[in-house]
Amino acid sequence: MSRSVSASIIAALTEPNVYPFYAVEFLFDSSPVRFWTGLGDRTIEGNTYLGAGNLIGISGLEEASDLSAKNATISLSGVPETFVALALAEPYQNRPCRILFGVANINASVEVFSGFMDVMTIQDSGDSSTISLTVENKLIQLQRAKERRYTHESQKALLAPGQEDIFFSYVSDLQDKEIAWGRKTT
Repeated sequence: MSRSVSASIIAALTEPNVYPFYAVEFLFDSSPVRFWTGLGDRTIEGNTYLGAGNLIGISGLEEASDLSAKNATISLSGVPETFVALALAEPYQNRPCRILFGVANINASVEVFSGFMDVMTIQDSGDSSTISLTVENKLIQLQRAKERRYTHESQKALLAPGQEDIFFSYVSDLQDKEIAWGRKTT
């Protein structure tokens, strides 16, 4: 996948001391949850990310030269009860998730992974918990079958109340109809 990396990130990566970080954005229905691998709050693209330090782990980030859909796994350890309650109560599957990469002393970042939340595993050890989340690549949608049918009922479901489109209402009548094409009818 081709990415445009800002000149400031490239310059920062050539310095003798480099302080890279990852930032993760989970877009839940109620509100987004954002963490980064540093301490304290950090503003990225106008959004505030909470510092999770070494408590956040990201694995499975890899590039592929073909169009294969690679997954990533994000784990949060030492999670307080409030985030566990959110993870249990909030519908999360197929919600967007992004992983960003940046360098600590500049204000630029680059998106290294974007996909949809898939499987969440919670391991509870009494005082704290570990949440692991598998994130599917966006390309996984190319492998899913479309649920759209070319019927009158399917078309009505797409329309707003009061709208009418009768194009597909004639499909069932045409199914067994014989059409004389290029010959005389009797």
